[in-house]
Amino acid sequence: QRQLVESGGGLVQPGGSLRLSCAASGFIADYYTVGWFRQAPGKEREGVSCISSSGGSTDYADSVKGRFTISRDNAKNTVYLQMNRLKPEDTGVYYCAARIPTMCSLGAYRYPYWGQGTQVTVSS
Repeated sequence: QRQLVESGGGLVQPGGSLRLSCAASGFIADYYTVGWFRQAPGKEREGVSCISSSGGSTDYADSVKGRFTISRDNAKNTVYLQMNRLKPEDTGVYYCAARIPTMCSLGAYRYPYWGQGTQVTVSS
């Protein structure tokens, strides 16, 4: 079956960094798009970043642009989200999701496959 498993979340001080990983199984390695989404306490889920099947196209929410970097290693079936200069506003549960076809999108409604989420807390 198709599965996505996130890891790498935790507690970090403002200004710190974390790297999230999304391990995929059951997908054709070079024929799925991956997005990262987050949900803060009491808030709606929002798109953070996405990456095309080849890694050649990416997109970021304005709130994280310049601080977060998405990448993928298709040989390992893994997508990463490097998060730098973290702010308290970045706190939330982070989910990775996958979809076919391969175009990048920050719209959560376009993704049928989801991981379980990993908690990111940015606090002093």
